[in-house]
Amino acid sequence: MPALLRQILSILGFIAFTHTAFAATQAISESDTRAVAIQYTELALAIYSDAEKSGQALQDSINAFLAAPDHASLIAAQNAWKTARKAYQQSEVFRFANPVVDDWEGKLNSWPLDEGLIDYVAGDYFYALGNIGGELNIIANTSLNIGSDVIDATKIDAELLRSLHELGGSAANVTTGYHAIEFLLWGQDLNGHELGAGGRPYTDYISGEGCTNQHCDRRADYLRVVTALLVEDLHFMSQQWSPQIADNYRAELLAMKDEVILARMFYGIGSLSLGELGGERIKVSLEANSTEDEHDCFSDNTHWSHYYNGLGIQNLYLGKYRRLDGSVLTGPSLSSLVAKANPAVDKQTRQALNKTMTALTVLTNAAEAKEKPMKFDMMIAEGNKRGEEILSNILSALVDQTRSIEQAASAIGIDPNASGL
Repeated sequence: MPALLRQILSILGFIAFTHTAFAATQAISESDTRAVAIQYTELALAIYSDAEKSGQALQDSINAFLAAPDHASLIAAQNAWKTARKAYQQSEVFRFANPVVDDWEGKLNSWPLDEGLIDYVAGDYFYALGNIGGELNIIANTSLNIGSDVIDATKIDAELLRSLHELGGSAANVTTGYHAIEFLLWGQDLNGHELGAGGRPYTDYISGEGCTNQHCDRRADYLRVVTALLVEDLHFMSQQWSPQIADNYRAELLAMKDEVILARMFYGIGSLSLGELGGERIKVSLEANSTEDEHDCFSDNTHWSHYYNGLGIQNLYLGKYRRLDGSVLTGPSLSSLVAKANPAVDKQTRQALNKTMTALTVLTNAAEAKEKPMKFDMMIAEGNKRGEEILSNILSALVDQTRSIEQAASAIGIDPNASGL
């Protein structure tokens, strides 16, 4: 868990537990809590299955682009990447509550990354201080010198990319996952706090005559391999939540006591709510005015990334999820348990969740405005009062939301610190 996350949770007293719910233990049955625990696993299965399917669609789109690179097929691949982010970002609500997810997440969503490890960068590029991989440029070099070691990179394959991910223990050495793919599709965003995303040309992938920035065949190999790895990793996680597979994580989780599972649910949504989304992803960028700390920095998709994190939190509390095909999965929820114990607390929590989603909608509306759009990297510029207001309102809503989550847990006698994590 990041230090900032621990600090914020400690300050808020999120882990603090008060015994205010004796009546709840009389009103809520074991069948009620078991139904909510099962619905939790059903939500995870649906969301990760959607992430896998959209990852496969991204792979199809990228393969089509690489087969015949042109501007239209590049845009199609970029749009497929954005679609693939929708389900995945909603899945992050399971991250902090489940070690199988937290241990795996780094393969798919590590950021920010040192672009110079992967491909060409602008002349004024600065890599992370002391990073041994910041200038390796895998695409340009068939052998990589790392201290006294030489790595054969003649063939860009899964083994090579896996072995170089987080090279030297540096989180900036990202070779796999959504953001490596994002960089390969968009390139660096060199616009600073001005409007505009990365401008990688489709000609970076033309084989032979017409290739720009050299090494087009190796760049295509990298994009093809890293996308296949993403699909492989997503398949692994969807299988972890399938009721059809014995001895997977779902079976392990459901073998636990219901109060432990509920504690993990509350711990997960509280951790993502303030420590990660509010702290690591918004507050850090805003206070440092740092485009390097922007989540989807190459594509300028950060506003949607944050929106779907918020929606994932609301989904889990309400026990529902709208799938990418438009169908809605609903079932027993934390909300239904809290409503039995203390309707006022449940109402307050739902209102807090709605307030956050309203604030996040202001963010997406500003970023997607037809006239004078304001993307996240523009909002965090020093002196941008309107951007600061939008993001500060989100942070305020996340603080209130996290306090409400704490009260909801207390209302049904659940101590998030009893999650066993």
